[in-house]
Amino acid sequence: METQVVLSVLFTVLCLYSSHAILTVAASPDPTTPEANGTDYIRSSCGATLYPEVCYTSLSRYASAVQQSPGRLARLAVGVSLSKARRMAAYVSNLSREADYGADRRAAAAVHDCFSNFADAVDEITGSLKQMRRLGGGGSSSSAAAVPMTAESFQFGMSNVQTWMSAALTDEETCTDGFEDVEDGPVKAEVCNRAAVVKKFTSNALALVNTYAAKGMP
Repeated sequence: METQVVLSVLFTVLCLYSSHAILTVAASPDPTTPEANGTDYIRSSCGATLYPEVCYTSLSRYASAVQQSPGRLARLAVGVSLSKARRMAAYVSNLSREADYGADRRAAAAVHDCFSNFADAVDEITGSLKQMRRLGGGGSSSSAAAVPMTAESFQFGMSNVQTWMSAALTDEETCTDGFEDVEDGPVKAEVCNRAAVVKKFTSNALALVNTYAAKGMP
């Protein structure tokens, strides 16, 4: 009788263990899927940027679309940086109209200049994204937008993208530089903090663009 009880307990434990193992395997991601491969690729590629965690966090959600394409990854990074820059430009625009600066004309001028800088950055990043789509961008959603490429036309197009993204980053840095002579306060702190975040996305996008350009025509 005692032997039967022991065997019954052992059988129950074995069943529970087997069920747990099956569930664990089912819940684990398949390392052969495009999404898993894309996630690893994004993690590795982001290691070449100045802000790898910001890069990975913002782009890993697109793993299934990126897979292992440097062009898709760069294009998505540019798109994310454009979204961030647009939000910043809208924020500074509202701030320039609504904030009460009192007698602090330097702060008012710095906010106005910051808006101009981010408006320029938005234009430059928009141009970069359009250029990448015309080049194919590693998988543009509209194949009709792509043009036949040679190695020379690819490098010329990517050189434009690199120039514009670099100019956008410079414009974003100029925004914060404009606050150097402004007294510390909530407006200065908020604008500079927000701009610093946007600069990280633009910097990362530029790094991934450089990587894509260096690989040559796909």
